[in-house]
Amino acid sequence: MTTVLSFARAAQLAGAIVSVVALSACTTTPVAPPVAAKPSLQSMLAQAGTASSTGQKEQAVKLWQQAAEAYPSDKSPWLSIAQTRYEAGQYGDAIINAQEVLVRDPNDTLANSIIAISGLRLSTRSLADLSRQNNLSGSIRTESQDLAKLLRESLGETVLVPPAPAPVQQAATPTRKAGAKKSAKAKQEESSADPFGALK
Repeated sequence: MTTVLSFARAAQLAGAIVSVVALSACTTTPVAPPVAAKPSLQSMLAQAGTASSTGQKEQAVKLWQQAAEAYPSDKSPWLSIAQTRYEAGQYGDAIINAQEVLVRDPNDTLANSIIAISGLRLSTRSLADLSRQNNLSGSIRTESQDLAKLLRESLGETVLVPPAPAPVQQAATPTRKAGAKKSAKAKQEESSADPFGALK
């Protein structure tokens, strides 16, 4: 009888332990690891600026890219990348990054300047390559005319630079006849209005 009682007590005790363990598992909430606070934009820009000033340009670009991902609406990281690429002579990349600035601020003067100057430098470089590949030689005027002709043919255009719209004419003055020859001064003004006139 004592053996049966001890087995019954042992079974009760085991059941109680299992219940306590099960209940304690239900009430325990898992502890989440602490989330690191996102660094401020200013601290990220300062870190990238330090890397840039010590000559670590690619490291600085990576840090600016991280700042751009963390703060996607801010133009500052993109502007710094565009400026760095421009200074390195990587004009295509400079234009792409400056366009990211203009997405965030269409009136940014520096971004517009980077795009304009980078575009001109790429065009100049391309024209020089084109000139070298086609073995153009002779005076600058002849070379320019040959390049203009080549560009016109490539673009399928008869005129590279479209003429300026004609000014609105006022009523003819009675002293001047319709068929009168233009004065030398009028001819000079007309030719200076279109510097590419000789290239047409």
